[in-house]
Amino acid sequence: MNNGIKGNPIGSYRRCTFFVDRNTELIIENNVGISQTALISHKSIRIGNNVKIGEGVCIYDTDFHSLDPEVRKSKADMKSRAEKPILIKDNAFIGVHFIILKEVIIGAGFVVTKSAPDNQIWAGNPAKFIRNI
Repeated sequence: MNNGIKGNPIGSYRRCTFFVDRNTELIIENNVGISQTALISHKSIRIGNNVKIGEGVCIYDTDFHSLDPEVRKSKADMKSRAEKPILIKDNAFIGVHFIILKEVIIGAGFVVTKSAPDNQIWAGNPAKFIRNI
């Protein structure tokens, strides 16, 4: 785990943040590299083996609040938020400034509206298949 400019001279000074709520899990397998990343688990986040996660990546398995504006005004807001598990498979490489949300990925200037298949590179806005790796 790298925090700050000495551990990863990419230009950010933020620290890694891990939050694991009650009755949830954060599982990080072997040989995982993480730089200045936020992992916020209200349901389940599982990171496989040999994964590299770049600086500024945020991984959230929750919407934090209800998407319904009427519910957000009420005390039921936090109880009505959507939460779904996130699985990052073995050997994934997640570049800088990605935001990984439950069910979709938004990253570094492009938008992916569904999970991309294994061993592929996607980019653009909206994201399109670039090539297999």
